[in-house]
Amino acid sequence: MTTTFTDETRARAREIIARYPADRSRSALLPLLHLVQSEEGYVSPAGVEFCAEVLGLNKAQVGAVATFYTMYKRRPTGDYLVSVCTNTMCNVLGGQEVYDTLTEHLGVGHDETTADGKITLEHAECLAACDYGPVMTVNYDFFDGVDPQTALGVVDELRSGGRPQPSRGARLCTLKEMAVQLAGFADERDGAVADGVPGEPTLRGLRLAQQHGISVPGFDPNTPIPSKAEADQAAAKAKAAEPAKAPAQPAAPTAGAGQPARSAEATGSTAPDVKAPDDKSPEVRAAETRQPDARTAVPDAPGTKVPVDGAPPAPRDAREAEAAGAASNAPAGDGKPAGDSTEAQDRNLREAESVTGTAASSDRGSQK
Repeated sequence: MTTTFTDETRARAREIIARYPADRSRSALLPLLHLVQSEEGYVSPAGVEFCAEVLGLNKAQVGAVATFYTMYKRRPTGDYLVSVCTNTMCNVLGGQEVYDTLTEHLGVGHDETTADGKITLEHAECLAACDYGPVMTVNYDFFDGVDPQTALGVVDELRSGGRPQPSRGARLCTLKEMAVQLAGFADERDGAVADGVPGEPTLRGLRLAQQHGISVPGFDPNTPIPSKAEADQAAAKAKAAEPAKAPAQPAAPTAGAGQPARSAEATGSTAPDVKAPDDKSPEVRAAETRQPDARTAVPDAPGTKVPVDGAPPAPRDAREAEAAGAASNAPAGDGKPAGDSTEAQDRNLREAESVTGTAASSDRGSQK
């Protein structure tokens, strides 16, 4: 089935692209993928084609990005993505038990969706909240210190139409609503934005440092952080306070030359300076650095001799060199690389046969 994206989605796509310079519109691909996911609930083939169309890319380029990041889903996903951390810290604290309980209760496994389309379950390698483990997220909002019963209560409330409050941050939203936010658009729902307070496990280290007087050497937490204007003003004052440098003495004229030679102190070398190609783009300079030719300037190595292309070898010389190389390599035979000697192989075979014969004679003597 072909998906036709709404006019609102197309208008939002143009707004996203307008955030970037005209020659850097490809940078809009990540938020555009979130945008199509906000309409379909996943990045479908039609969504890949839509992104390629508005950015002037091919579908393979878009698909390569969409398959790299796990937040882009490539098949229909439930309203709520429930992720349970089963990595080392959470696993030790009971994360695997939480995941197994939800798997049995919901009747789905990793990256599978319940029949009512409400819940997609997955196990996560790390959710970056080890001090709150075991942790579970619903559409990337945290539920800290969960156990099997807590997790069951959360998913049951979600399936009944409720939206349980996460341990930190704003109230829950659906996967599509979350994708709108990740595309760079404000969520107008009541309570969609909120500040999360730091939890006790996070503050524990800070309190221990305060209790034992541990701090960064020479750090005063009451030192104000200057603004950019204040920093620029202080730098200008410091520069003005520096003593003026004495002007450099002109160098003696070079014998036989009409112009005075520059001092070695000014250039760091007695070789003549080479003007850097400032009018060239970084891409051109990088390409010339990798593939220099006779016209490539070498601004960072004054006085370096620019290589000059020599005359190409004559066809006859090239054929003679090829024939000489072929003649010096014996043709391969019996599947062995050219140049390999069979002497060592033959010797090993003879030794193996002699050992086998001696063992057989010994066996016959034992039988007698």
